[in-house]
Amino acid sequence: MSRHVAIVTDSTAYLPPRTMERHGITTVPLTVVLGDQALEEGTEISTRSLAQALQKRRSVTTSRPSPALFAETYRKVAASGATEIVSLHLSAELSGTYDAAVLAAREAPVPVRVVDTGTVAMALGFCALAAAETADGGGTVDDAVTAAEKRAAGTSAYFYVDTLDYLRRGGRIGTAQALLGSALAVKPLLQLQDGRIELLEKVRTASKAIGRLEEIVAERASGAGIDLAVHHLAAPDRAAALADRLRARVPGLADLHVSEVGAVIGAHTGPGLLGVVVSPR
Repeated sequence: MSRHVAIVTDSTAYLPPRTMERHGITTVPLTVVLGDQALEEGTEISTRSLAQALQKRRSVTTSRPSPALFAETYRKVAASGATEIVSLHLSAELSGTYDAAVLAAREAPVPVRVVDTGTVAMALGFCALAAAETADGGGTVDDAVTAAEKRAAGTSAYFYVDTLDYLRRGGRIGTAQALLGSALAVKPLLQLQDGRIELLEKVRTASKAIGRLEEIVAERASGAGIDLAVHHLAAPDRAAALADRLRARVPGLADLHVSEVGAVIGAHTGPGLLGVVVSPR
């Protein structure tokens, strides 16, 4: 009889709810602090409320889940029948979520393998999905971790933001890079590199930046079996149009997800975010 390997991730994975339900993936929420209110991502704050708060320049910060919340989650997953757990999380360079999970894993009632995927958003989601599909097929914990790490290594993420101010305020990009972008009045294209957000290119206008984002994705999404995810914050029409163009330009496309990011990522990017995750299967 095979052992039951359960998959846990965090709320920044942005997997479709039906996908999480189908594979039994459990999500631990991060927190958005809006003024003096601490609100769980996914249940207690909407992206619309977040965007409105940012536009009004209200104080918005984010916080990792507590080790106690992870411990409670691991206990519940074990009580549901899991004999081992793989816990996959956003980059430790961007959040203390991984560290909190490691602390909780030491006291868990079943073995827990905690993995820093070095990714975020659907780049993390694709890793969790790869691990879950492997576990569903009877794979071991080692098999599930290997599948997630392989997916992470092959996945890339690129995004456009209207301004670098939100990333600078949250400490997710260097002040020098942010000030350079502001001083030159350019529109930044960024990428996730080694778990960190790095400036990729500087483009003069928003339309040219989005066009360049499309070109970069089309260049990188070569071969068969490519999954794409288009993310946005308060820019649904822009995201839908980009997704339509990418469907026509990526011949090896297997699946394409279009979704608005949650409040945690949105708090650090601001309204107008447009991002694409490229993930070969």
